[in-house]
Amino acid sequence: MPIKLAANAYGKNAVNLSRVIRHAGHHEFRQVSVSVQLTGDFEAAHTLGDNSLILPTDTQKNTVYALAKEHFTGTIEAYGLVLARHFVSRNPQVSKARIELLEHGWQRMHFDGQDHPHAFTGGGSEKRRAVVELTADGTTTVWAGLKGLMLLKTADSGFVGYPKDEYTVLPETTDRILATECEAEWEYISADLDFEALYQKIRTGLLRTFSAHQSLSVQHTLYAIGEKILEQNDEVKEISLIMPNKHHIPFNLTPFGQENTNEVFVATDAPFGYITGTVVRG
Repeated sequence: MPIKLAANAYGKNAVNLSRVIRHAGHHEFRQVSVSVQLTGDFEAAHTLGDNSLILPTDTQKNTVYALAKEHFTGTIEAYGLVLARHFVSRNPQVSKARIELLEHGWQRMHFDGQDHPHAFTGGGSEKRRAVVELTADGTTTVWAGLKGLMLLKTADSGFVGYPKDEYTVLPETTDRILATECEAEWEYISADLDFEALYQKIRTGLLRTFSAHQSLSVQHTLYAIGEKILEQNDEVKEISLIMPNKHHIPFNLTPFGQENTNEVFVATDAPFGYITGTVVRG
């Protein structure tokens, strides 16, 4: 039976880029991790050791930095498009470029009603994400999203009516803490959009839905978030969410002569429920 090379790609991962944008009177600080993946005519490199069509990953890394001065001044989606177009246009052996960007949030410090011109605080665990794919025929796909977004509410959440067997000890409840570390990714219908405005609108919509939804399960809230985002944003084709259930378990205060009326909890890291879903149109 003949042996042949199947799907393959290569690139440079985790190119950590920091950028200071110097405005009149204040600085803007951006920090992003960029990964480049190229797909194309690379069979000879695998089967013959012929590197004549392999753009070095070190060159890819240098390109990320070299183009940042002029082009990384707006959204990560826009910068991803610049990088993808660069690699595809200059390398005819490349059939597809995929650029993934993960941005760390930094905000200017705020004192006495004013933003400090050049001092910043980190944004915690939450990060903004974008993925750009460009094929040699010009087909462009843009995804955006976020990860590490910590969400919690202390009311309007319950979990009842589930199957029970001899191993079930979990009590039903109509009043519990709902907590998750949300990851979301949505696909845009076009590469020519106001990415910043859409991102802020979608993130705010996610927060509003989570906070207001009468949750009967994590799955119930996940779907409600996806449904609302699609209803409010025609520019979004579909959205996928990951919402692990970060459990907060009521602590038994009975041995101490106290009643725990959902006020004292044990926060557990593991194990945890892992809930995922994709919400699409029609």
